[in-house]
Amino acid sequence: MTMVPSSNHVPMGASAAVLQPSDPIPETAVSVQGPNFEQNLSLQDFLKSYERIGFQANSLGKAIDIVNRMRKWRLSDEPLAEDESEDYTAPEVRASTRCNIFLGYTSNLISSGLREIILYLVKHKHVAAIVTTAGGIEEDFIKCLGKTYLADFNMDGADLRKRGMNRIGNLIVPNDNYCKFEDWLTPILDSMLLEQQTSGQVWTPSSFIRRLGKEINNEESVYYWAYKNDTPVFCPALTDGSLGDMIYFHSFRTPGLVVDIVGDIRALNEMSRKSRKAGMIILGGGVCKHQIANAMLIRNGADYSVFINTGQEFDGSDSGARPDEAVSWGKIRAGAESVKVFADATLVFPMLVAATFAQESSGQ
Repeated sequence: MTMVPSSNHVPMGASAAVLQPSDPIPETAVSVQGPNFEQNLSLQDFLKSYERIGFQANSLGKAIDIVNRMRKWRLSDEPLAEDESEDYTAPEVRASTRCNIFLGYTSNLISSGLREIILYLVKHKHVAAIVTTAGGIEEDFIKCLGKTYLADFNMDGADLRKRGMNRIGNLIVPNDNYCKFEDWLTPILDSMLLEQQTSGQVWTPSSFIRRLGKEINNEESVYYWAYKNDTPVFCPALTDGSLGDMIYFHSFRTPGLVVDIVGDIRALNEMSRKSRKAGMIILGGGVCKHQIANAMLIRNGADYSVFINTGQEFDGSDSGARPDEAVSWGKIRAGAESVKVFADATLVFPMLVAATFAQESSGQ
């Protein structure tokens, strides 16, 4: 038998495939590095470390940076254009002209503890306008009348229905809260109808919400502070919830109340158009996401955009779309600063606010 000597050489093809040389690393490249818990990290240091962790932590770090840019921008940062309007030539006017931040969120987030964070933003005038859905309005007022409770995702729906308990994810809202809501809302609807009949005033969803914010007269309400600070709240889908149920019942008892959506789309779009800088912070998808983005189209796109949601783009939904899709429509300006954080907003929005808006209150 002839023995074939074994080769002491690594096959060249395999070696070349595995040990392919790298191109030179740019000097501007940032290395991956997590937080060092050997050090006594402050909350801000910890949140700053997200910028270098990677994956969605990196996206959150970028979102924090973009929001801080929205907050800090002033028209005085820009050179005075030759064709500048006389309204914006005075130095003090330019220094006080800020980026208008449009905040959008889905109704479930008001049901959650993010309500208190949103209230903080509205109370301290950190946002210029809000767009949400019907539940995002009514659940705020309902919480002033009765509490929402922590529960479990796996509770039996049929059993809950028998017990008069409504489940929102792992939260429970007793149905009595909605009965209290009807008792509170019905006389207000009566007054609004009478005012409409006597004065000819036509209510819009935003003026409707403003009135309810005035009537609740409770500092625990987001929309009380929106009323106090004259922050417009737009809700194109105002009837898609308990508010719609109450308006439906009211239309039989005392018909005639009219709520006009045309006035609001004009107000929202004009607010966008007249913004010298405009930023979007949108939690979730659906109506609240697209209504703001579509308003940005009127001004040829937002200057800053932060999306936080769990939607995927494979089904072609606007909810799951990444910022670059909005660029194609003119809803985000080409070259604008934008990011999407693929995450549950209840996990990351408190951290984003702690690293941005809350710094003004802490004096940092």
